[in-house]
Amino acid sequence: MSTTTKQKRIKAITNFRRMGPEIVVSTSEAIQAHFDKNPNATAPLPVDMATVKSTTDLLLAKIAAAKDGGKTAIAEKNHQKEVVAGLLEQLAHYAEANCNGEMPTFLSFGFSPKSSSKKKTAPVSGSIRKIEPGEKSGEFKMTLMPVPDAGSYEVQWAPLGAGGVPGSWTSKAFTTVKAPVVITGLNPGTSYVFQARAVTKTGHSDWSESVTRIAV
Repeated sequence: MSTTTKQKRIKAITNFRRMGPEIVVSTSEAIQAHFDKNPNATAPLPVDMATVKSTTDLLLAKIAAAKDGGKTAIAEKNHQKEVVAGLLEQLAHYAEANCNGEMPTFLSFGFSPKSSSKKKTAPVSGSIRKIEPGEKSGEFKMTLMPVPDAGSYEVQWAPLGAGGVPGSWTSKAFTTVKAPVVITGLNPGTSYVFQARAVTKTGHSDWSESVTRIAV
């Protein structure tokens, strides 16, 4: 008698409508680059890349036109951001449906996965509560979980290379988790893995489980 194991579906983070217009542009450009000649994009796309590019280029033009602060120009910019965000959501659902439950395939489409559980923290290890795009391109804001008796915290990150192997790690120390940790200097369109740990009187805790995000 054979048994089958139900494969857990990978879900994409689709918070594009909450991003600023400039971040939506850089996100769209990064996703276009990931879809370009992607061997995993075998099924028909819900929207062609030419349409994604033209709507993104129009959003860029609307952003420039809205710099004078005119109400009409600002409204047009916001409307165009919603149009591009809608297209990105369609492509995100395409990635979910066509990755066959395999994380490397999913990441090849340029989207970030949602966490598979609300909390993945060992009782005494550092952990990451949330990661979201920062105010500028190439930035992330990371919220850490507090650890009892921790005097400080350490975060490390590295670009994700071929085969899902992290490259060179960069680390930074922080003394509090009350405010989000801001990580800067990342390359838009590049996948990064992040880890965190606490520093107590007895030494370092274990590094938390890796979290993967794509810089925008």
